[in-house]
Amino acid sequence: MLRERRVSPIAVVFAYVVMGMFTVLAIYPIFWLVIQSFKTTTDFLTVSRFAFPTQWHFGNYPFVWRVGRFGMLLMNSVFYTVITTVFVVVLSLMAGFAFSKIKFNITPFLHGLFIIGILLTLQSILVPLFLMTAAVGLYNTRLGVLIPYIGLGLPMGVYLCTEFVKSIPNELVESARIDGASYLRTFFAIVLPMCVPVMATLGIISFMGTWNEFILVQVLTASASIRTLPVGIASFAGALATDFSRQFAGLVIGLIPILIFYAAFGKQITRGVAAGAVKG
Repeated sequence: MLRERRVSPIAVVFAYVVMGMFTVLAIYPIFWLVIQSFKTTTDFLTVSRFAFPTQWHFGNYPFVWRVGRFGMLLMNSVFYTVITTVFVVVLSLMAGFAFSKIKFNITPFLHGLFIIGILLTLQSILVPLFLMTAAVGLYNTRLGVLIPYIGLGLPMGVYLCTEFVKSIPNELVESARIDGASYLRTFFAIVLPMCVPVMATLGIISFMGTWNEFILVQVLTASASIRTLPVGIASFAGALATDFSRQFAGLVIGLIPILIFYAAFGKQITRGVAAGAVKG
């Protein structure tokens, strides 16, 4: 029988101290952000940045919500994020299934085109993307924002899904094909239920990337009615002056949906990432 290995109390204390330090480092910036959002800009500039407000000012939140039209911007952010995440996950899984389980001579070439997309930075394609969007009449439209969002999310998604689907035994797909199932039915009935871990991982990446994206929607849109929350938050910063406290209030409003997302799907996210690690 294997003897149970005893852990030194000093090691336990050290581990808790390290985890406590990391917890403080993770929580303190959020705490600091919330505190600063209750200051006035004058208070922020004259009082210590680490001090509590001399007088709690609760008017920043109603101001940014009303003047910044944050209700509309929030709904736009939710719309872009949900649509992009759904399309990126579904299309990446389908492409990953095709690249890993359906063999044609052109398959490696097509897969390589997607992988090249990972190497491209947004800044390197921003001007051509703007010109193409304007040329086809999609500038300042929701579709003109969604298509680049989905397209830019696919390279990493296809790479992750292809590598994950490769680990699914070929015998499962072959047996379904022998039984008369089409590739589409095989994908939805067999492959898709086994891809929950990579779906969770890719969903997190797509959700966070789309929610926090700023440059693309700033360049491809001109109307405030189709812009997103990060653009609205940036509107409180100008070339000559920045309304810090109201901008902090906007940042807190933008942070709340992310915290709700993790609170609602924290267990599924942890289970999916852990299962993916075990699968790999």
